[in-house]
Amino acid sequence: MHYFYLIKNQIFSNTLFWVLQILVAAAFLYSGINKSIYSEQKLVAIGQTGVEGLPLTLTRFIGIIEILGSIGLILPLALNISPKMTPLSAIGFAIIMVLAARVHYNRHEPKNVVNNCILLLLCVLIAWYRF
Repeated sequence: MHYFYLIKNQIFSNTLFWVLQILVAAAFLYSGINKSIYSEQKLVAIGQTGVEGLPLTLTRFIGIIEILGSIGLILPLALNISPKMTPLSAIGFAIIMVLAARVHYNRHEPKNVVNNCILLLLCVLIAWYRF
């Protein structure tokens, strides 16, 4: 009986973390696509103020990294090809969120700091669970 409870609990946990991974990947994919195609003015207008004053090439680079990281959160584990890339992608995003939170803190944008901290927490949890 105890064995079946553990299996049921593990299935619930795995499902929960897949949902979290998909949500985090979607958030970074959206951000990455925007940074890859929009101008600085458009990004600031839609709320991505952290890119203000950055060179366009750096903004595009960050966008591409976010797109690749989004893929890294899902595909390696889903396809069972280098599944350790999934928690490594989550760690990479956690590092980005620490840096982004600092930028938004310096810009006096508490809402963005809170969003960065939530994403940071989710990325750390994903990395912890998937390792």
